[in-house]
Amino acid sequence: MSESRELVEGGALATRREPDRPDSGYGDLQRVGVLDVGSNSVRLVIFDGAARSPTYFYNEKILCGLGASLAETGRLDPEGRRRALKAIRRFSLLARSMGLEPLNCVATAAVRNAIDGSEFCKDVLDQTGLALEVASGEREARLSAQGVLLGWPDAEGLVCDIGGTSMELAEIANGRIRNCATSDLGPLALIRAAGETGLGKFIGRELKNLRSRVGRRFPVLFLVGGSWRVIARLDMERRNYPLKVLHEYKMTKSSVIETVKWIRSADLDGLRSGLSISQERMSLVPIASAVLKSLVRNFDPEEIAVSSYGIREGLLYDRMPDSLRRRDPLIEACRYMERSAARFPEFGDALYEFVLPLFAERGPERLRLVKAACLLHDTTWRAHPDYRAEICFDNATRANLGGLDHPGRVYLALALFHRYKNSRADAPQLNELAKNLLPPPCILDAEVLGKALRFGSMFSVSSSLGRGRLAIRPAERSLVFFLPSELKDLYGEVAQSRFHALARATNCRPRVETF
Repeated sequence: MSESRELVEGGALATRREPDRPDSGYGDLQRVGVLDVGSNSVRLVIFDGAARSPTYFYNEKILCGLGASLAETGRLDPEGRRRALKAIRRFSLLARSMGLEPLNCVATAAVRNAIDGSEFCKDVLDQTGLALEVASGEREARLSAQGVLLGWPDAEGLVCDIGGTSMELAEIANGRIRNCATSDLGPLALIRAAGETGLGKFIGRELKNLRSRVGRRFPVLFLVGGSWRVIARLDMERRNYPLKVLHEYKMTKSSVIETVKWIRSADLDGLRSGLSISQERMSLVPIASAVLKSLVRNFDPEEIAVSSYGIREGLLYDRMPDSLRRRDPLIEACRYMERSAARFPEFGDALYEFVLPLFAERGPERLRLVKAACLLHDTTWRAHPDYRAEICFDNATRANLGGLDHPGRVYLALALFHRYKNSRADAPQLNELAKNLLPPPCILDAEVLGKALRFGSMFSVSSSLGRGRLAIRPAERSLVFFLPSELKDLYGEVAQSRFHALARATNCRPRVETF
């Protein structure tokens, strides 16, 4: 799978389509709280916004190391246990103050495997009233896979979630999950293994066993978990990659192997400080990187993709009806942002129909980006006019948007930038991103879209846009704007200037016809 291929190469390969409208259950999951008690961290996440593409209303984690001594003693780490209980008491009070009861509470491998795991759960219940669901290895794998499906509805491949004391695998295809498996390949479980050579052999044996259980070769390996995200961030650093969003960051097998080799000789303390990575997380990287190297060699994926969505998002996905799961997360997020921030909510749909003739030959993947840009075109109007273009750029390249790969982010950023500015001569960062992640035809396409949004927005205060339309006449190389005669006075000097700029971008002559 490569959801950016249509964008880059021009082929209509994607099958993901935008549904017509939100159904009546659109707001049923407006705010959901999740408590995740993992082997390395304890986290409270409160999701808010459009249920299909949630935003993070609240997100706090404590790296407790609950499973730090599990491999050696078979019990939860005493200091980690104390810190985890303290964190859970805090999170319980926070959730109660926000009216989020009951919380969705899940504990994973450390609590599942520890001799005193049930005793810990009883302490949590006694001290906070919260009942932890102790997920089995299969359940943990399934939740992680559901988290990936939250962001990639059409995902096909193998999900690999690395936690502190375990690693889970699950196959996803056609929206379904199968072949869930678990192992003891979490860094905290491996950290006391004898010697690097012995560790490498153990990892290799475990992964060969998993390979025989899971079966076939997969097109994409989806990586879930904090240790994988740190390695991906280091891969970005090694490659001097221009965009720092980890979600949907893509790597190749050779890139991963090169980065693992680079990590062995790198100054991890210096990198940790420069990249704001915690000491606890960075300490697990050498072992996690050995697991990842063996993982990609054993499963030999065509592509490796990083998912910021995992167990917590999987719990949210659990609560969704199928009708909601099938919706496009990018379009849902953009609809929510338009509804909550635009001056004229729902004008984005009319704008989409208006600009559509300019993109009639594009495939569905490009058209969903066009729709997203139309929905977002007016969501930064409150910003100072001098900075709206830059804020649009920041929002597109950094916002928490599911269903949007990195070339798609840059395309969207470019289009929204040109919604407010004709030239990007004073936008070196955007130009660098565009040069590195988009081919020239896509750059031009995004510029045309932005200038079409800039022109179409001139008619947002009336019904004229719904009645007016654009058309390209290739034979005469003209761009025609059809406008009802009774509304011709709306076509003022500024509108004319913007229409002419759009025509130049399409390499056409501007023409206005009234009817």
